[in-house]
Formats: sequence, C-alpha cells, structure tokens
Amino acid sequence: MPINESDIEKIAQLAHLEISREEVKVFAPQIAEIVTYVEQLNEVDTRSIEPALGGLTPEGELTASTRDDVVAPSLGQRLALEEAPDAAAGHFRVPKIL
Repeated sequence: MPINESDIEKIAQLAHLEISREEVKVFAPQIAEIVTYVEQLNEVDTRSIEPALGGLTPEGELTASTRDDVVAPSLGQRLALEEAPDAAAGHFRVPKIL
C-alpha cells in the first residue's frame, strides 16, 4: 500500500497535529517504509494458529481464571521508589524517548 504526502497530511489532521510541508516530506517515506515492513505479516501462514479473542474462547465464552482476583495492599510511594535507579521529587525518572 503506497503512502504519499496527502496520506501524511490526512493522518496529521486526524491526529490534530500541525506539521510543516518539510515534515510531510520527511515523514512520508518513513511511514511508507513502516507500512511496508508491517505488510510482511500478511505473508505469514496463520492457518494453523487458533484466533485469540482477548480472554474469550473461540465460542465467545470467558476463559477460566488461573487465580482469584484478591485486593492486596500496594507498596506505597516511598517503598516503590526505594529501589528506583533515578527517583526525583517522588516520581520515577526515565530517559526521554522523543
């Protein structure tokens, strides 16, 4: 499925993103490459794989739970942050990814 610049503009509009013309030109080939990569999944033979229905059996019934859902006390902020490699102001601090 070819992705073009008008597709990028439509995606940006749907996501309420303001992107420049230069960004559209940069993103179009990148997203086209991602889509091409994901489309490889269509080549995988899944005929012998049973469909997963999000916790339901193929008949649509709930699956048996392996344990009871029991409420237990949480660790609390102090104890949870005690072993954190980089806690700051009562929060976990993690590296930026964007």
